[in-house]
Amino acid sequence: MQTKIKKVELRNLEIEDYKQLKKSMIESYPEMADSYWGSDDIERLLSIFPEGQLVILADGKVVGSALSLIVDEKLVEKRHNYQQISGDYTFSTHNPNAEILYGIDVFIHPNYRGLRLGRRLYDARKELCEQLNLKAIVFAGRIPNYRDHAKKMSPKTYIEKVRAKELYDPVLSFQLSNDFHVLKILKNYLEGDEESKEFAVLMEWNNIYYDDSPKLINLKKNIIRLGLIQWQMRPLNNVEALFEQAEFFIDAVSGYGSDFALFPELFTAPLMADYNHLSEAEAIRELARHTDPIQKRFQEFAISYNINIITGSMPYMDGGNLYNVGFLCKRDGTSEMYTKIHITPNEVIHWGMKGGSQFKTFDTDCGKIGILICYDVEFPELSRLLADEGMDILFVPFLTDTQNGYTRVKHCSQARAIENECYVAIAGCVGNLPKVNNMDIQYAQSSVFTPSDFAFPSNGIKAEATPNTEMTLIVDVDLNLLKELHEHGSVKTLKDRRTDLYEIKKLEK
Repeated sequence: MQTKIKKVELRNLEIEDYKQLKKSMIESYPEMADSYWGSDDIERLLSIFPEGQLVILADGKVVGSALSLIVDEKLVEKRHNYQQISGDYTFSTHNPNAEILYGIDVFIHPNYRGLRLGRRLYDARKELCEQLNLKAIVFAGRIPNYRDHAKKMSPKTYIEKVRAKELYDPVLSFQLSNDFHVLKILKNYLEGDEESKEFAVLMEWNNIYYDDSPKLINLKKNIIRLGLIQWQMRPLNNVEALFEQAEFFIDAVSGYGSDFALFPELFTAPLMADYNHLSEAEAIRELARHTDPIQKRFQEFAISYNINIITGSMPYMDGGNLYNVGFLCKRDGTSEMYTKIHITPNEVIHWGMKGGSQFKTFDTDCGKIGILICYDVEFPELSRLLADEGMDILFVPFLTDTQNGYTRVKHCSQARAIENECYVAIAGCVGNLPKVNNMDIQYAQSSVFTPSDFAFPSNGIKAEATPNTEMTLIVDVDLNLLKELHEHGSVKTLKDRRTDLYEIKKLEK
């Protein structure tokens, strides 16, 4: 029968707690009653690493504890036993400049088990590991139920059956449920541990926020601000008029501290009005003559406004072929091209466009991003390959003339956010171009979509612009939430793929 509790307190261990601590240790390990830590041991531990020693109190009584050291990763990698890792019980292995938080003890008084108090201790250790910027938590866990199966199976088989939930072990089952994974089996780990036959399982929990080379400047940001530009199609007298309008929006979103400015697909189309007397295919090839100067001017904007600009897309001639391309103009002065891979029937019939053959993620000062132009987001293979390369944010400049076309882009983009555990930002054009053939009407609602889990909006929509209205949308996204989702989400769509049955891979061109 579980003990009823009115108040629970979790805090750092103090030497005044020792008497109660000792009593709980003896009750927790009756088979090793002579092996409890002495008051001198605890005092020494508190003197070298006080923040690493935790206790949990129920109605003012110490009923559990977690004791830890910081040790070198190389020491952990070696096969070791409890005496060695604890420095012959002197804690001389503790190194405050090392990388690993090593758990040397954890217990809950038998009368207070089943109340998830142990989980609180483990969660507090994880929080400490993150706060101290340590690489991982490691400890050697006992397997007390192994004694009942030792004659029938090896420790390896026993661990596999516990992991598969064919067997239950009060220690190992709990650790596996707390996101620890098995590193190796240690033999002769704790002398006198007859229940485990002196075997222990070396377990690890990785700190996903660990930074092995902290910097004082140029740190990667976790909160990224996106500036989406819902561009109004309007007559433009010349390319300078386009630059003037584009600079207005870049100035606006950078003024709010945006890290990215996203323009729509083919937002330069108003410049085709001068070529409306030509065939559609000839007119867009004339428009392609503006692409190089537009890219150069946007690169200047990226530097002067300190913002990364995704230039939507524009026509581009290469070797006699017409492509739909855009540029990532980075605020460090560099730029990279991306190309539309899947060309719509309309683009083929009216313009004779070709699809590109190269796609990849891009490294930025705000993490890895992917860029897919409009129709490309309707092909899930592309974004899945980008997710495998570590993409955090997928940008989708698009151009749709009707609401049903927009619906395809919207819902496919939402699906990409969920299945790839990333953010997806889409930006489109609105308005009409009566004097430009094949670009008459536009429909858009620019948006930022998220994965679907508790840390994100319940409908998977972070923010939406007003439909068919020229405006900007400024949105903050938190990359830390993606890291937590990858490791601790309700479902883990990337990790749970059956790669033993199927795979998606790029073909070398």
